[in-house]
This record gives sequence, C-alpha cells and structure tokens, in this order.
Amino acid sequence: MRGFDFSLFARGGPMMWVLLALALLAVMLFVERTLYLHRGQIRAKAFVDGIKNILAKRRLVEALTVCEETPGPVASVVKAALLNADEAADAMRFHVQEAATIELPALERRLGAIAAIAQVAPLVGLLGTILGMIVTYHAFEKGGPYAMADALSAGMWQALLATAGSLMLAIPAHLAHHFLTGRVRAIVRDVEWSGNEIMKYLLTEYRGATPGAGGRPDEVELKK
Repeated sequence: MRGFDFSLFARGGPMMWVLLALALLAVMLFVERTLYLHRGQIRAKAFVDGIKNILAKRRLVEALTVCEETPGPVASVVKAALLNADEAADAMRFHVQEAATIELPALERRLGAIAAIAQVAPLVGLLGTILGMIVTYHAFEKGGPYAMADALSAGMWQALLATAGSLMLAIPAHLAHHFLTGRVRAIVRDVEWSGNEIMKYLLTEYRGATPGAGGRPDEVELKK
C-alpha cells in the first residue's frame, strides 16, 4: 500500500493547504465534542430512579451530593429541583427551566463551527478549481496552439484536486455535525424528561401532597 503522495497534494495548489487546515480543525472539534457529550450523557432513568430511592429515605442532602458528583446536564437539572423542593410548583418549574436553559449552550458549543466548515469547504474547493482553470487558460494563452501538455495539465490537476479535496472534507464534516446534533437532541430529551419526572415526584410522593395542594408542574422544555 502506497503512502501519502505529497506531490499529488502539492498539485492541488494553495487551496489544498486551506482545506488541510480546515480538516485538522474539524477533527479536533469533533473529538472534543464527542468526548464532552459522552461524559455528559448518563442513563437518565436509572439516575432519577436512584435519586427517588434516596429521597424515599428522606435523605435530601445525600441526593444533592449525588447530583454534585455526577457530571452532565441531567444531574444539574435534578439538583435544581432538589434545591427548590419546598417551593410551589410554579417556582420549582422556573428554577428547573432556568437550569435546563443554562445547559443548552454548553451542549451546542462549537457545533456551529463544524457546520461552517462543512459549508465553507466546497466554496474553498470551488475557488481552487477557478484558480486551476485560470492557470490552464493562462498557459494556453501564453503558448497558443503549441502550449505544452504539462503546462496545461498543471492547471487541470489543480482544479480537479481542489474539488476532490473539498468534497472529501465537506462530506465527513456534514456527517459529523449530524451525528453530534443527534447526540445533543438525545441529551435534551433526557434533561426534559428528568426535570419533569423529579418535579412530579417531589410535588406528590415526596411531599405527600395532592395536585390540588402542591400544584402540578407544567412540562419542562428547553428553549432553543
């Protein structure tokens, strides 16, 4: 198997270096976001069930400690509900909604940069293609009908390689953005479910209250 042919890369012209820089940036962003989202995604149902079991023993401080030691937005939202366990339904919902909204920007951070790379890469490739065609026409104009084949092929190489390089970057970048967006949506669903579930528990079973006495919370929804 042959190694990387640098001479072929160099034939793509200056835009290949721009594409290479964008590719390295995209890889770094994807790895960082994947690791961050992996750390932040927990088994929401198991976590909330565990908190309920602790609260059933009236150990609120222990439940708060578990939330403190658990990374991710689900634990943060559950903690917000626990800190306001004695509040009315509307007040508790406000604090849970506030905690959930704070977590959203952290989940979506840098996803826009990956999307931008996926969109910009074809434009960079198009610019490289145009520059390659300029080189080709310049060689033809300079040499006329007797222009050397290698002089003409240099511009064609540049045009084709720039186009290919941009697509080789844009397609994986689009897929990476789609993958990460799906992970974010899954975490957002877990956050909303966890917030609703812990509030219902606190306002009914934990307090021993009825919906008429404690109020039933509206659904928690992250605002985007």
